[in-house]
Amino acid sequence: MTTPPAPTPPAPVAATDNSSGMEDFGYKESLDRSIGKFASFAAGVSYISILTGTFQLFYVGYGNAGPGYLWSWPMVFIGQLCVALCFMELAAKYPVAGSVYNWAKRLGTQFVGWSAGWLMFTASVVTLSAVVLALQLNLPRLWSGFQLYGSADDTTDAAVNAVILGGILIAFTTAVNAWSVKLMALINSVGVFIELIAAVLIAIILACNITRGPQVFFSTHGYGAGQSGGYLGAFLVASLASGYVMYGFDTASSLGEETLDPRRTAPKAILRAILASFVIGGAILVFAIMAAPDINDPKLGEQSGSLQYIVGSVMWGPLGKIFLVAIVVAVVVCSLAVHTAAIRLMFAMARDNALPFGERLATVSPKRQTPVVPACVVGLVSVIILVININQPNIFTVLTSIAIIMIYLAYLLVTGPMLAMRFRGEWPPKDLKSGGYFSMGRWGVVVNTVAVLWGIGMALNLAWPRSVIYGTPWYNTWGAFVYIGVIFGAGLIWYLVKGRRHIGVLASHSSGPIDIEPILDSQIIEK
Repeated sequence: MTTPPAPTPPAPVAATDNSSGMEDFGYKESLDRSIGKFASFAAGVSYISILTGTFQLFYVGYGNAGPGYLWSWPMVFIGQLCVALCFMELAAKYPVAGSVYNWAKRLGTQFVGWSAGWLMFTASVVTLSAVVLALQLNLPRLWSGFQLYGSADDTTDAAVNAVILGGILIAFTTAVNAWSVKLMALINSVGVFIELIAAVLIAIILACNITRGPQVFFSTHGYGAGQSGGYLGAFLVASLASGYVMYGFDTASSLGEETLDPRRTAPKAILRAILASFVIGGAILVFAIMAAPDINDPKLGEQSGSLQYIVGSVMWGPLGKIFLVAIVVAVVVCSLAVHTAAIRLMFAMARDNALPFGERLATVSPKRQTPVVPACVVGLVSVIILVININQPNIFTVLTSIAIIMIYLAYLLVTGPMLAMRFRGEWPPKDLKSGGYFSMGRWGVVVNTVAVLWGIGMALNLAWPRSVIYGTPWYNTWGAFVYIGVIFGAGLIWYLVKGRRHIGVLASHSSGPIDIEPILDSQIIEK
């Protein structure tokens, strides 16, 4: 048995206006740089996935706060836009694989970077497991034959069937990601194009069938009555439906090492992805509530009804089926994008030897120029997560909630250190402005501060132990703390026992020592 080459620390280097960001970390090119502007935009849009998120979670928002839950959509957008603007600056400087991990590592310490990477990576794997379950909400409605196990009317049978369908989809996304980034980008771009066209048409058709005016959004309609905290308490629960959708825009930067002109392309892709999702998704929600045949129909707040029920009610049969097909396409490309992002995070951490078996996990196929091993490992672990929870009907809500909280925490480990660097006068780097790259300028401190406060507030709201969201028994109700504690704790044990002494760019991925000048006037960035 041969011993793998000892990891070598990355050599800090000076940024140049024509750099791709990789030289700042001491990485050499190893992936296929072939992704264009639309494919980069599509990566961010497909991760957010307007149709997947809004159709999958509408019942959570409406069932808890009624029509007024819509106000959480612009609220979440403003908060996440501030985070996205911070990420745009970072993407303009460091558009590298596993962006959140590398950004936190650069802005903070080795431990901060590892923590952000571990949280984001494990969350991405769990998110993949959660997203593929959305097939169950749509495929059996298209054709009863897609109910491969039991009856769709039985919650336990539906949960088992969701796992089966989800496992098949994960096998598909694994094969595509292992084959080539070009195939992934092609499928993703075509899928996003279909999703955007379908989303716009759904919004238009719903708008043509409205039966009530906007006053419906300015009444509580009795929701929150008799509950702790009244309507505010109900609204905070309902806001999770919007918070669960609008994230993942950083995927455009995580594919930066495979993107052409990434320092200019990635920031624009991030902004366009979140803007398109807000406008089109918001239009669907507004017109759906205004077009619902009966706003007091209990099916609107049930998983078996939800937004699909409204669409089916206002559209004649064949058209409704066509749009359900579009939703299935959205679920497929969303799963593909989430799987892709998880692979890049695993690859990015592995080439820093920040994961067990780093040398093996960081292997890139010389023929395909793809990280084949991470693709297979992520797929396998996601399926295992599904199988473990196969007899739990509330699997979707618990998995989704846990994953999104971890992502919000990972984002905080980027925006927090970034704000600290702003206060010390060490951010933004001067080459952003001089090179014509995106920079918030004097608005940076304000936007960054809002991003941090927003992240803290939303993380607390997401994690709050609520049986209405997490269900029972107690370990599900407190799932945000129990499961995240177990996941982070397991990684932390490895980090403290072994990882922290070996983290550094593997020799097989190092570009070698390079002489540098300071990246900022008064600072040389070091590992």
